[in-house]
Amino acid sequence: MHRPPLSLRRVSLRRVAARLPLDPYIAALLATVLLATVLPARGRGATAAENASTAAIALLFFLYGARLPTREALDGLRHWRLHLTVLLCTFAVFPLLGLAARPLVPYVLTPELYTGLLFLCLVPSTVQSSIAYTSMARGNVAAAICAGSLSSLVGVLLTPLLAAVLLGGSTGGVGPGPLLSVGLRLLVPFLAGQLLRRWIGGFLLRHGRVLGYADRGSILVVVYGAFSAGVVGGVWHEVTPGRLLALLVVEAALLATMLTLTSRGTRRLGFDREDRIAITFAGSKKSLSGGLPMATVLFGAHAGLAALPLMLFHQLQLMAGAVLAKHYGQQPPLPAGTTAALADTACRRSTH
Repeated sequence: MHRPPLSLRRVSLRRVAARLPLDPYIAALLATVLLATVLPARGRGATAAENASTAAIALLFFLYGARLPTREALDGLRHWRLHLTVLLCTFAVFPLLGLAARPLVPYVLTPELYTGLLFLCLVPSTVQSSIAYTSMARGNVAAAICAGSLSSLVGVLLTPLLAAVLLGGSTGGVGPGPLLSVGLRLLVPFLAGQLLRRWIGGFLLRHGRVLGYADRGSILVVVYGAFSAGVVGGVWHEVTPGRLLALLVVEAALLATMLTLTSRGTRRLGFDREDRIAITFAGSKKSLSGGLPMATVLFGAHAGLAALPLMLFHQLQLMAGAVLAKHYGQQPPLPAGTTAALADTACRRSTH
């Protein structure tokens, strides 16, 4: 029986993997969760896992701060209507929708899963996937970069504060102690990275691929520590397959609502096509890399359940974003001057 060359088989495997609906990084996260479920860290191992998680979080936010283009984000404020719209979607509309889901407890969601869902709504927007999908859809990439960067900068301070206000009295809630811990474990490394960016920024750009693996590896360490603590604490007995399915349905509805609001609402606000695309992707997404470390610091032993909704939502937004970006990208571009004319017409109508 004739077998294709090994190189061809590797190419075929890559093509099959590329068509799989599950993102490879999400698969690695799920494998880490499975490992923590089967072999959770206990005793001295738990102490070592906690210390490794603390170091990984500090490294992650230091690198995040060192690579975040603060000047570009601040310069982009000249397009203030677009950035204000993204910030409102991320830190106002999302939390309001999360609060509106409160009646689902305890009939659809457990209190712990709802806490995680509400925390998901407080996390800043993602940068990488917003830029990638905006580029695929032929949108305003520069605006997506600035909007995502600004959302990340604001979220380092605003997400813990919103969590303290909205989750302070709930199970696994947030108080002054965790907020101080956020300052020491998240904000200080982030600011140190920003201060040193002038000297190490070029090195980080040249080794972006390697540091990307370091980022994802740090997240895996954080996930293992958080879910190990959850398994040892027995919190997983409260999550049934039915509850997980219900959570997926609720999150799909949440994502569909945000995609609808950002796409149709920006049209009514008079944004042109390129800006609408940037707002749609930046305003409807949540950052996994930023949210998971925050959940670990803010929720402690409850971080596993608090992070679960964010992990599921991340996979949903990747799948929906890929489909939507392909749809936008296949649409024929408007003739030169048409976009500006449409925006001008919309602005004139809004004044009458």
